[in-house]
Amino acid sequence: MTSIKVLGINGSPRKNKSSRFQLEVALEAAQETAPDRVETELYSISTKTFYPCDACYQCEKLGHCRKIDDDFAELRDKWMAADVVIYSVPVYHMGIPAQLKAFIDRLGHSVQEGFDDRQMRVVGVLTSGDGFATGQESVMMFLNNHALMLGCIPVGGLYPVGYIGIGARVHYGTTMRKEHEAGNAHIVEAIDATRQLGKHLVLVSTLIKAGGEQNRALLEQDGGYGLFLQRLGSE
Repeated sequence: MTSIKVLGINGSPRKNKSSRFQLEVALEAAQETAPDRVETELYSISTKTFYPCDACYQCEKLGHCRKIDDDFAELRDKWMAADVVIYSVPVYHMGIPAQLKAFIDRLGHSVQEGFDDRQMRVVGVLTSGDGFATGQESVMMFLNNHALMLGCIPVGGLYPVGYIGIGARVHYGTTMRKEHEAGNAHIVEAIDATRQLGKHLVLVSTLIKAGGEQNRALLEQDGGYGLFLQRLGSE
């Protein structure tokens, strides 16, 4: 039986705000899709420290980032073990928060195989901003490109709240949780789409892992699937 590990990364430096609520919804939907096979974990950067990459390239020699006195390695290991990664991120200056960017920069350099290895990890993006067209699509495009660079497979959202992820509008001074409880039509729609995305991430990953198991010998011959095969081997 194919098991699916789902890692939800709350990319907001703030605690218990809209990004966390949206991520909780996605993880709940993922769990409900196949309760006997899905394992979920929520990781928040709000209490963590991530130093920026300074392009020292020591990771090429060491096999890991030389900066060991922060929380990078902890999240890197969780990311590498996951079959599904869900990012839930607020818009900061038309992009992602600096803490999450620091993690991704270092992940991309220290996981060298990722640039030449198809990891077949499934990635979904949730984001929210203060208005419509206020950076949500920029965040989704950046994180989808990050997924592609590391050999992962981005899975998009549903019309009309995002083809390439789920982009919601939440005004400053309130939260998505409060607006959802109040029946805000846009937020209700965004949360419904978030549930659907959580479900489909699990289904896509299940198909990929099942196909990998059936075609293991072919993938071993072809090369370029080493990290994916390592995950299959940990079943």
